[in-house]
Amino acid sequence: MAKRLLFFILISLIITPFQLFAQSAPGTTSAVTAVNTGSPDQTPSRLALSSHYELYEIGESPQADRILKDLEVLVSFGTRHTMSDTLSETRGIGAARRWIFDEFKRISEECGGCLEVFYVSGIVSGEQRIPNPTNVVNVVAVQWGTTDLMRMALMAGDIDSRVSDGMDFTSDSPGANDNATGVAGALEAARVLTKYTFPSTIVYAALSGEEQGLFGGEILAKYALENGWDINAVLNNDMIGNIEGINGVMDNRTFRVFSEGTRAVESERDARFRRFTGGEVDSPSRNLARYIKKLGENYLYNTEIMMVYRLDRFGRGGHHRPFNEAGIPGVRIMETWEHYDRQHQDLRIENGISYGDVLEKVDMEYVAKGTGLNAITLASLAASPPPPANVRILGAVQPSTTLLWDKADPETNPNVKGYIVHWRLTDQPMWQWHRFVGDVSEFTLENIVIDNYYFGVSAVSETGFESPVVFPGPAGSF
Repeated sequence: MAKRLLFFILISLIITPFQLFAQSAPGTTSAVTAVNTGSPDQTPSRLALSSHYELYEIGESPQADRILKDLEVLVSFGTRHTMSDTLSETRGIGAARRWIFDEFKRISEECGGCLEVFYVSGIVSGEQRIPNPTNVVNVVAVQWGTTDLMRMALMAGDIDSRVSDGMDFTSDSPGANDNATGVAGALEAARVLTKYTFPSTIVYAALSGEEQGLFGGEILAKYALENGWDINAVLNNDMIGNIEGINGVMDNRTFRVFSEGTRAVESERDARFRRFTGGEVDSPSRNLARYIKKLGENYLYNTEIMMVYRLDRFGRGGHHRPFNEAGIPGVRIMETWEHYDRQHQDLRIENGISYGDVLEKVDMEYVAKGTGLNAITLASLAASPPPPANVRILGAVQPSTTLLWDKADPETNPNVKGYIVHWRLTDQPMWQWHRFVGDVSEFTLENIVIDNYYFGVSAVSETGFESPVVFPGPAGSF
């Protein structure tokens, strides 16, 4: 009897119950105004993410049936080409973006107004694929944090679709997988994560103009910088619904994560420094990819993450690129096996082969799994302290290695438990060893020679949420 009682006591200590958290996001004015509104309104129905074990539940929460309903609506608009009809209530990109806006507002109503929903747009003209003035409109929903408001993680999908001719804005272009799945994933992730509050901010975005030249991402990246958004991670979801490759391979468990190597904004001075100290495979985007792989394979059942050491697929682009070009860490998350008969194709049957990006070819459970991957990553990023700043390293001609960094501001990040130093052999893709070193700003690894390893530092919260690892120097700085 005593042993049984002790067992139940231990179980109750391990399984941390949800804790009520009596704060929500700021009001629904502009982003900058919202930051200055002071204490958020009280919304006792929302919960603080209190334990990293809850990531298991978050990863399993996206529902395939809700995603299917979203995809059915998005496909029903006929075409979502960037230059398609904007006035109709039933057809074209205008109707699509208004529906997405309204859906984010509905999600916000369910969490007591926890999302600020707005448009971010810009006029594009004189481009090869947008010759005439066109208003490229993004839909943005912000789930404001409780203390570190301007630090953000962003999940994005693309609204627009296309057929074989990229300039054809009238033909039916359902774009079910490319990329209604990314938008549906962002909507579903918002439904899941708005049940919780986080110290930092999560942004959900439906971007336009991707097929015409990545203009929506460029517009939002510029807006973010102008408004002081400190985006630590962009998760660009572009095609997360196809499990059948054109070569016949079937795979419903693997996702690819593409990430840039050296930073697009690297200066000549930084490049010279990197040449002698390393960092070619340790950009913030690359360490974000490692972060996603670790979380996905730890918290999602039967899931494997393939890191691809490349900005994107050969000769192709995605909406994380304009963020990278603005100096913002970002990756592309997508299916592993593509079916090219279902991408950028006129709807037709030719020589017995069915062409077109139609709803029937999308696997809803796979989209739900991809959404879960995003949700646990966003939750972990928003619950963790910021990646350590100004990370430096010393140890030349010594039998030890010293790492130094700036500690997080205790006012905006009162939940910091301390810091973890990491190291790995230089030919290894993932961090192999780590050591928690406490709430300090420097640490020396005795008998670990700087020449033989790559090193990094991460921050960890009192509740066990860890930031991405930061490689020393400008090459790895977030």
